[in-house]
Amino acid sequence: MLNRAEAPLIKDAIEFSLQLKPYQQYVLDNGVKIYAIDAGSQEVLQMEMVFYAGNSYETANAVAPATNHMLKNGTSTKSAFEINEAFEYFGAYCTRACYNETAVVSLHTLSKYLNELLPVIKEMITSSVFPENELNIYKQNSKQKLSVNLQKCDFVANRLIDAYVYGEPHPYGQYIIAEDYDNLTVEQLRQHFDKYYVNGSCVIFVAGKLPADLFEQLNKQFGTLGLKPTNGQPPTNNIIAATQKKYRIQNDPKGVQGAIRMATHFPNRHHPDFTKMMVLNTVFGGYFGSRLMSNIREEKGYTYGIHSYVQNHLQNTALMISTEAGKDVCEATIAEVYKEMQLLREELIDEEELLLVRNYLIGIILGDLDGPFHIISRWKNIVLNNLDENYFYHSIDTIKTISAEELKVLANKYFIPDNFYELVVI
Repeated sequence: MLNRAEAPLIKDAIEFSLQLKPYQQYVLDNGVKIYAIDAGSQEVLQMEMVFYAGNSYETANAVAPATNHMLKNGTSTKSAFEINEAFEYFGAYCTRACYNETAVVSLHTLSKYLNELLPVIKEMITSSVFPENELNIYKQNSKQKLSVNLQKCDFVANRLIDAYVYGEPHPYGQYIIAEDYDNLTVEQLRQHFDKYYVNGSCVIFVAGKLPADLFEQLNKQFGTLGLKPTNGQPPTNNIIAATQKKYRIQNDPKGVQGAIRMATHFPNRHHPDFTKMMVLNTVFGGYFGSRLMSNIREEKGYTYGIHSYVQNHLQNTALMISTEAGKDVCEATIAEVYKEMQLLREELIDEEELLLVRNYLIGIILGDLDGPFHIISRWKNIVLNNLDENYFYHSIDTIKTISAEELKVLANKYFIPDNFYELVVI
């Protein structure tokens, strides 16, 4: 019998054995792959169609996001209103998103209505017409939103730091200006749509309480289309990084706060240092109890929050430090960031701090394995980065076993102040 007079033993997260639920894979008649997780107790599902149609493939700035956004703005048989009404009638919703390499069309619905909604998705990705009046509304709204955002120092800083690190011609470094929206034409969008959606490369991720005839439904709607399977290799672009490393920009003469961005080039997920850096970066600035937070927020009071992270790109990537601080303490903030780098280069992380970080990271992964939507998100990241389940288990092993000595070596390899781009936008 349980003795309630004694507190239960606390079990560290690193003592758990984590298992990534395997997916079911199907292949449509046209070769497009489906990754499916059948789990959960609720009769709901999520479907994501991932097209290699991001801004890496566009012929002019803003074409890829505009095409993706307007998939719901009219087809050969339905108006924008009718498309949205079709989803709302069944209590479902459809979203779009455009990234550097990929563009996504997502559906969230009750499982029993999948058969009713797949034809609507099919129509969006095969017969969108991009009406001129809808494009004009999109242009107007986008320019207005851009105008507002350009007054924000953090928005400007996010645009510019990527341009410095990768170069403006690089898909990761390019950014949109108002003239790009003005120059958009219906013909540009239709050409991009025809090449990268109607006849593009696609992969499908589905999770939730899946109907027994899931494959038959998907194959009926999408298996006969001109879609092609992806080879998992998006185009490689040359980095043309800026030669200057330090930038101080006055965006608002009346501004009282500065947006600080610091970045350095870093290998992608295929490099053996990537998973190790996940641990070191967490110590450095990757969670609320990190050294950057303890020093710059808690001790110095320069900022409400500061964090560091490795960008999640498929090709080149970068280690980024991001914060906003009072304009009179921006330089002091940067100095403290370098001070924390120096400490990690010179001193070993003690076992208590390292155990805390190990438990935190394993706890995050445990949360990511809670429910079918989180599980398929894990698999999506693995598949799109052209990795396999070994990457997941290797990451777990690295978190549990990496030593303080290894982390110190890593800090001396990547925390080199001269390699960092600095940007302050006020």
